[in-house]
Amino acid sequence: MSLNLKNNSVSANIALVAGLIFAILLFGLGLAWVSSGFVQFSGWIWFVCLSALSLILIAGCYWAVQKTEHTLLPRGLMGLILLAAILRLSTGILWYISLPTLGHGSPAEQGGYVMADAYQRDQAAWELAQSQKPLWKAFKNQRAVDQYGGFLFSSALIYRYAGGNFHQPLQVVLLTAAVSGLAVLFTWLLAHQIWDQKVAWVAAWFLALFPEAVLLGGSQMREALTITLTVIAFYGLVGYLKERSKVYLIWMFSAILLFLPLSPPFTAFLLVLLALTAIIYALPRFRLSKSSNNLPHQGYFWIVALLILVLVTAGVWFTLDQFAPEKINNPIAMVNWWINKSADWQAHLTERASGKIQAIFDRTPQWSHAYLLLAYGVGQPLLPAALVVTSQSPIWQSIAIWRSMGWTILLILLIYATFRAWIKKSSTLTRILTLLVWLTILVASFRGGGDQWDNPRYRATFLGLQVALASWGWVSYRRSNDKLFRYSVIWVILLMLWFVPWYLQREFHIPWVVNDALKTFAIGTITAILFIIWDWARTSKNFNT
Repeated sequence: MSLNLKNNSVSANIALVAGLIFAILLFGLGLAWVSSGFVQFSGWIWFVCLSALSLILIAGCYWAVQKTEHTLLPRGLMGLILLAAILRLSTGILWYISLPTLGHGSPAEQGGYVMADAYQRDQAAWELAQSQKPLWKAFKNQRAVDQYGGFLFSSALIYRYAGGNFHQPLQVVLLTAAVSGLAVLFTWLLAHQIWDQKVAWVAAWFLALFPEAVLLGGSQMREALTITLTVIAFYGLVGYLKERSKVYLIWMFSAILLFLPLSPPFTAFLLVLLALTAIIYALPRFRLSKSSNNLPHQGYFWIVALLILVLVTAGVWFTLDQFAPEKINNPIAMVNWWINKSADWQAHLTERASGKIQAIFDRTPQWSHAYLLLAYGVGQPLLPAALVVTSQSPIWQSIAIWRSMGWTILLILLIYATFRAWIKKSSTLTRILTLLVWLTILVASFRGGGDQWDNPRYRATFLGLQVALASWGWVSYRRSNDKLFRYSVIWVILLMLWFVPWYLQREFHIPWVVNDALKTFAIGTITAILFIIWDWARTSKNFNT
């Protein structure tokens, strides 16, 4: 009997492996056919190899996490990761097929790229891969296409050693989709560490379907990688803070080191956020306990952290010439330069702002303009604008509505989660997370202003943290039926409803009595406050009696 069971198990494993190989082969052939414009299967072997590599990457991380956690992950999580990766790859294929005919006819759209930056970088990567130059040239004198060179190097590496003789942009998309799908795994783990499995599942599904994550994961953009690396870093840190297991530090420091070539300044910023989290979390415990198990007494943690800080600082220092003027020769000067450059960019946005926005600036003090643009940037992409402002290419308006709906939902949940975390009793990590989330949102808005693409893209690097916090807010509401959530929804919805006619009269010149954005914002907020007061009075026991 035992021999039969063993034979059946071996047969089942053989059948599973054979089925997996057949699926990868079929998948690679399909991608090659799509990539060639549905006419041939050129380069199919490379798509098969990259498909196998993507699957190995996902399976390897899944296995390594189970070893770290010393437990099996829930059934269905692997399926959700694969679903997220396939969804991102599918959107990349959609852009590749549809934009050449449905777009505005720009070179990027003709090439099937949804992002102009991706087009320029990917073309440069293909040219570098086909040249005789060493690939490390990606980090030198490539500022026009890749400010830091890390993603350019990665793309050129794929094209040179696994790209074949034809430029097929979907090869890079295949790997970015796989890495982007892994963010679902580590967001689940992070949310599970801080809260519980219910929040973890909501966060995983939220990130798997979130429009900005899908859009970036299905394009040749470094944010497809940095979203995942950021959440891995915080997973490692939080795991170490709670479990004191050194294996979590491997995850955190590995993510930092992989992040470094993609963007030294963002790596430095990420390191600052991780350090703030560790310090804020540890200091109360340091005062209460002198135990050697307490984080401030873990000497090796601080030694390794210091070494990583030195490495990141050195990396920023030696790559300054890639993204800073010649006179900038140290990281402190670079930070000052970055702040001034961001302020100059804000001024540029002010100068080219639409007539309606410019009219607001004409009636407000000069010092307030940066703050107004900062608040404006937090709301981007704005749903009323996406619904009203038309485009000669309907696909772009569809993308705008899709992205803005996702951000609106996330913004509502973040507002509620922040209020709940500080008004009601919540954990230290939850409150720390609210500070980190809003700090990153404001920094992204300061750097990108009202830009509808760069601002959300900078912000998206920390999407795993945002989604985790928003999911906690949603689950907390479902468990308590908190009125605060309803009030948050009411305020955002009423505010946006008031902005719909404002955008209509701006776009189509229809008559409308309120043509000032600040007045529209004030009216929307006052309407929401009055509605909330009425709703509170209506449901109050004292009012009913």
